[in-house]
Parts: sequence; C-alpha cells; structure tokens
Amino acid sequence: MSIFKHKTLLITGGTGSFGNAVLNRFLCTDIEEIRIFSRDEKKQDDMRHTFQMRMPEAAEKIKFFIGDVRDIDSVRCAMYGVDAVFHAAALKQVPSCEFFPMEAIKTNVIGTENVLKAAIDAGVRNVVCLSTDKAAYPVNAMGISKAMMEKVAVAKSRTVPSSKIKICCTRYGNVMCSRGSVVPLWIDQIRSGNPLTVTNGDMTRFVMSLDEAVELVLFAFEHGESGDILVQKAPACTIRTQAEAVCRLFGISTDRVLEIGIRHGEKMYETLMTNLERACAVDMGNFYRIPCDLRGLNYDRKVQDAFSHVADSDFNSNNTYQLTVEECMEKLASIPYIQNILAKMK
Repeated sequence: MSIFKHKTLLITGGTGSFGNAVLNRFLCTDIEEIRIFSRDEKKQDDMRHTFQMRMPEAAEKIKFFIGDVRDIDSVRCAMYGVDAVFHAAALKQVPSCEFFPMEAIKTNVIGTENVLKAAIDAGVRNVVCLSTDKAAYPVNAMGISKAMMEKVAVAKSRTVPSSKIKICCTRYGNVMCSRGSVVPLWIDQIRSGNPLTVTNGDMTRFVMSLDEAVELVLFAFEHGESGDILVQKAPACTIRTQAEAVCRLFGISTDRVLEIGIRHGEKMYETLMTNLERACAVDMGNFYRIPCDLRGLNYDRKVQDAFSHVADSDFNSNNTYQLTVEECMEKLASIPYIQNILAKMK
C-alpha cells in the first residue's frame, strides 16, 4: 500500500526530471491518478508516449493539463478533485533569471501564490513546494525569487488553518543529472570531443540524486507540519571533484577540464540553512525541519524563543561532509542516467 492509495496527485512543472521520477516511483502503485501540469505540449506528448511504452498497464493513470502557473484559471482547471500537490514548476537557471528577473518573479513567486490559492479553493489537503539552497542568503535573482516563494508559502500557512491544508517547502541543493544540470552538459562535451567547462574548480555545491530529492519531498509530505521548510543533511563536493569523477567514469584525462570563470549570479558555496534557521531547526535524522515562526505582529511583547537566537554557523556546502572523488564516482554510478550511457558505450 502506497502513501497515495486512492489519491490524486498533481505535479506542477511535471514534465521535468522530478515529475518523471515521481511517475516512475508511484505510477504502478495503488495511486488513483497523477496529473501533469505544464506549459510545453511537446514534452507532455513525449512523456505520454514514453510511459505508454514503459508502463502500458498503468499509463492511463496519467492525466495531462496544459497551462501555466502564471495563469490562475489554468491552474484551477487542473486542481479539481486533487488530494496533494507537488509544486515543482519554476524558472531555475541562475543566468537566465539574472537577465530576466521579472520572469522569475512571475513564475516563482506569483505562480506559487496562484497554486496555493487554487489548492485552498479546491480543498486540497497537502501542498509541498520545491525550493533551493539558493534561497538561503540569496544573491541572485533566482535565489531571491525562490526565497520569496518560501515566504509566500509560509505566510499562507499562517493564515489558513492546518486542519484545512498543510503547506510545506523543501530546500535542496544540486540534483545530479537532472535536466539543465552540469553533468549532462559534461557528457555532451565528452561525446563531442570538447573540453569539460568548469566555472571555478574550488566552488562547492551540495549534491544529491534525483531519488534523494523525491525522498525529501515525500518526507515533507508525511512528516512536515504546515509552514515547515525541510532540508536534507546532504553532502557536498567541489566542482573540480565532480568533474574529475566524471572524467574517471568515462575514461578520459582530467587535462580536458577547462576553467572558464564564474557566471552571472553564482556563489562560491551554497547554504541550506542560515544560522538563524539552524538555531531553531529540529533534527529529524537524515533531515532538518525548520518550523514556521508563529509570532504575531505584537513586537512590544518580549518573547524569548528559538527565533531570538542565532547559531554559531549556518549549514553550507563548505562545512558539510565533503565527498572524495571516489565517493562522487560511486554516487554518479548509482544514477540510472549514467548507467544507461555507460552501458551504451561498452
């Protein structure tokens, strides 16, 4: 029995890597229906054919909805009868958001408000919004828009009773081999005989597999409380370590790695929890739960609680566990995307 027995799940931005992973995980279980909401009809058609071939006995459980989170009417059309929402629709590329910040606001902030409004009006019981480590101490437009997305979700959780709907956020780092991430780019460069381009070898990033990203969202769905932000205790590595791991997996020299410099809006390291958040975080084993600050606007009242303290340090990609090249290779080799490519090269 799955956690979605006889339930209808809606995934916004569902044609992406995360949506595909959820379909692979739950489509053949006792889930009633999975709705894929996105604006790209070609990607929806490709996904439809893929799952008709891969899981023909269950493919009819997938329902496709064309729409955009910027348009609340299109969101409402997809929301009727939904039990839970995984809100993954977003503009995620840092340089693109730097050049078009208002587009990031429209999708990541206003789009989230639309999803939450539509979910509340439709009687949805559970919404998990997917955020990013770039929302903590944001310095770029993408991170700022995602930080505002979190604020919108947390504020909504304060005004709508948790008995009516539970709204949580998950915040995670780089998902290895997801669409638009660096490893597929490097593999394309290897195939083309070109150098592997690295922005800065000393840059550190949290790393997790797509399965781990799904686990984090499921943990929030099952164990989070309304207004929570959930993060995984993720390891990290330098970009140089990750590039060397890819080179060794594919049997090429690290001499082909070319450093090209930091792009617009990039940071040397990322943060999953600020020092203020870390002071009030609840340790839940492999995850941290950052509870909602439920204080009101009566600032004249002196209140001593966790939110008035600051931890000695934040939780960032420099002070978490650092993967070695061998550990990074092992993590990469466990990912089906890498396994499929290596199998084809034999």
